[in-house]
Amino acid sequence: MHAALDIHPPQEGNAALPSLAGLGRVGLAARLRAIGVPDKQIRMRVGQLWSWIYARGATSFDQMSDVSKELRTTLARAYTLARPQIAAEQVSTDGTRKWLLRLAKRGHEAKAPEIETVYIPEYDRGTLCISSQIGCTLTCTFCHTGTQRLVRNLEPEEIVGQILLARDRIGDWPGAAAPTDGGLLPTAERKITNVVLMGMGEPLYNFDNVRDAMAIAADGDGLALSKRRITLSTSGVVPEIPRWGAEAGTMLAISLHATRDALRDTLVPINRKYPIAELMAACRAYPGLSNARRITFEYVMLKGINDSLAEAKALVKLLAGIPAKINLIPFNPWPGTAYECSDWEQIERFAEIINQAGYASPVRMPRGRDIMAACGQLKSESLRIRARERAATEGTGAV
Repeated sequence: MHAALDIHPPQEGNAALPSLAGLGRVGLAARLRAIGVPDKQIRMRVGQLWSWIYARGATSFDQMSDVSKELRTTLARAYTLARPQIAAEQVSTDGTRKWLLRLAKRGHEAKAPEIETVYIPEYDRGTLCISSQIGCTLTCTFCHTGTQRLVRNLEPEEIVGQILLARDRIGDWPGAAAPTDGGLLPTAERKITNVVLMGMGEPLYNFDNVRDAMAIAADGDGLALSKRRITLSTSGVVPEIPRWGAEAGTMLAISLHATRDALRDTLVPINRKYPIAELMAACRAYPGLSNARRITFEYVMLKGINDSLAEAKALVKLLAGIPAKINLIPFNPWPGTAYECSDWEQIERFAEIINQAGYASPVRMPRGRDIMAACGQLKSESLRIRARERAATEGTGAV
């Protein structure tokens, strides 16, 4: 079975109008004042919009039955509830979905920028992997995203918009119908149970926007994701780690991948600025750290690079005293990479040493490899897709 690819037509709605979807309460209040809603009504109207957008998934103002027809008409003339546009959708043989999302142009952007978002279903839960930047600055040598230059940070509404779009697409709103394409979905009532900031970009380099977006995602009157179900993954922006814990309070994951500065300097170049000792000190001081709120350390398994049993023992020693879980990630190949995935037997031996030391050490089974949706493989493919579209138009058949 091959991965399916859908190219979706533009979504309905006037692209020239700003969308309210993804805005926080302050932003919604400002938009309401801009169309003349009296101050004495603002709080009530914000509450109505909030419920319709974030609890019920409204995509049209006409759905807002408790809002006066006059106000609905005024809202529709000034705004939309549009989400990011799906430029392409791929469904893996294992049920993983990857969306190439086209965003609205901002400022002097000549073209609409694009990002990737991935949904990973399991029988009892579903994880949504969202992006925080368009491209990335960190150039981690094993990561495909790091080969794409940074375009800009995502705004809070563009981050939240990925969650709204995903819930639309898989029918994760109350009373919504599931998609009919046969893709795997969890049996749980909620199809998106976890959100991870592990897509394109370094989220702590977009701190304020990511924090504000996750506050919307965790709001109990709307999307209502528990902060224990939201995980931010960082490559090690040390000064922002304690601030994130204090201001956002979500779960934390560290993209570690090495136990020695000499190696990590190569794999994760930000280590040259914030070496391992500083990173570990920030982890030990993470607000709320406990056995119930462990830090996840991500460790990609690279054959002959960081997968020796001596490295496993060094990893145990490095993390001593930190309530932690260690995710071992089989390397996911991408075109042009110089790395190979460790042999499975070696991964098992590596995991056994960590388990014997008392750490949970699950091996993250690769998901979505066939559609380049696995960990470390994300890179918006707009140039490739445009080349395919040009080839089809010209009749050359080239890809």
